[in-house]
Amino acid sequence: MTQHSTRVNDRPCYSAFRMIPTLLRVKAIVAAHPYISSGVAIAFVGSILWFANSRDNNSNSEYATVTRGTVSQTVSVTGKVVPASEADLSFDRSGRVGGVYHAVGDRVAAGTLLVSLESGELSAQLEAARATVRAHEARLAELLRGARAEDINVSEVEVRNAIDDVVNDLKSAEIKADDAIRNKVDQLFSNPRSNSPQLKILTSNSQLEIDIEAGRVVVEAMLESWHASLSNAFFNANMYQYIGEAKANLRTLQRFLDQIALAVNTLSPSSTLSQTTIDSYKADTLAARTNITSELSGLTASEEKLANAESKLALKKAGSTQESLAAQQAEVDAAKANVSNLEAQLGKTVIRSPIAGVVTKMEAKRGEIAVSGSDLVSVISDARYEVEAFVPEADIAKIRVGNDAEVTLDAYGSGVVFEATVVKIDPAETIIDGVATYKTALQFKKYDARVKPGMTANTDIEGEKREDVLFVPGRAISQKGTDKTVQVLEGETVREVKVETGIRGSSGDVEIVSGLNEGDKVKI
Repeated sequence: MTQHSTRVNDRPCYSAFRMIPTLLRVKAIVAAHPYISSGVAIAFVGSILWFANSRDNNSNSEYATVTRGTVSQTVSVTGKVVPASEADLSFDRSGRVGGVYHAVGDRVAAGTLLVSLESGELSAQLEAARATVRAHEARLAELLRGARAEDINVSEVEVRNAIDDVVNDLKSAEIKADDAIRNKVDQLFSNPRSNSPQLKILTSNSQLEIDIEAGRVVVEAMLESWHASLSNAFFNANMYQYIGEAKANLRTLQRFLDQIALAVNTLSPSSTLSQTTIDSYKADTLAARTNITSELSGLTASEEKLANAESKLALKKAGSTQESLAAQQAEVDAAKANVSNLEAQLGKTVIRSPIAGVVTKMEAKRGEIAVSGSDLVSVISDARYEVEAFVPEADIAKIRVGNDAEVTLDAYGSGVVFEATVVKIDPAETIIDGVATYKTALQFKKYDARVKPGMTANTDIEGEKREDVLFVPGRAISQKGTDKTVQVLEGETVREVKVETGIRGSSGDVEIVSGLNEGDKVKI
């Protein structure tokens, strides 16, 4: 940028030259009249010179010409070359190192596996969780599709099989009941199947004997009625009625057999009753009681099986309800959430490079325990380097992201210039030596193998630029209150003019928005 300045007269003290004849006459007078003191002569000459200088004051001042051109702001800062990206990597969980796949100096791509922990148990859990998801999804699809005819047929077969099991258990229960009474217990009675059965064994409890004999009459009538009921049964229609009848009969037999057992267990050998016979009575009574209890349990189990089979068949015929679909969908979602959790846990067992670059640190060793949060690997980007500089707050308003810059590196001298661009300005301040600064990142426009991390970088950032504008040197402008003025030369006189200014360039030039014209001369 060219600064134009000029002098009104290239002969300073021109008026003084014009006074030479007068000075010569003064010299002659002093020589002719020696009585005039030299002091008076000197004062007289000084007065003459002051008069000449005051007349030519304007002639001796420097002036600059108002010029049209470019005014730009440049911010110069010193910074350091750093990788555009750098990552210090560690595990999120502790574990034993299972694999180390790269060493220091290796060039890696983004996503490259660097280190892994042993994860066999987690992998197995993840596979099991995925299988659970598939099972729940299949069940949900089945509910959404509804039961097929084949499924309904299968359930109907299950119901029929359950009915057959109940029928068999009913018949078995009736047979075991008949055997318990008429084969195992009736040996204790005379005329057991009559209306007046007589207990042949003697006990010390007469009331027990009366109860047993009365109970035998009741049991006989029950057995006859039960047999007749089962012989004429139409099981498919009244299955639960027959089950209820059989369970009631079996419980009646249980109470009767309890009384028999009480009587038999009080017997003692005598001249008419041997111990062998007593033991035989006890064994038969125990077998009868065991068989009745077993039949009651089996009949109860068959009843539950039948109820479940019928319920399953009814559900298939009715189709899925919204509630059942929602419940199954919840099962699917829960299973998927478990898979996601295990995948996240498995992801914490590996370290992958987040950037393409070079491995600068590798402290992991196979078989060693890695501690969560401890940095084991470092990777720096080799794609592009950046200059990291701290711009003072006085200059930060002059630059913007996207501004161009010229960078020189101490390693190569000021003659080697690299082009860069401002890519980031931190919004938060950084205090350095008590001065507020803002961290600014400038990225080199081209890859250059000569650029290395840690080099000192001298950076000139191009700030705001105004082209084809009028400007004057900044020292030509005076501040008077809120107004800015300049001294404009018009002919032989100087006139004060109010101006409106724009930006101030890094060289000291100031943009003139209004008040002056190109070619005007201003006093500086």
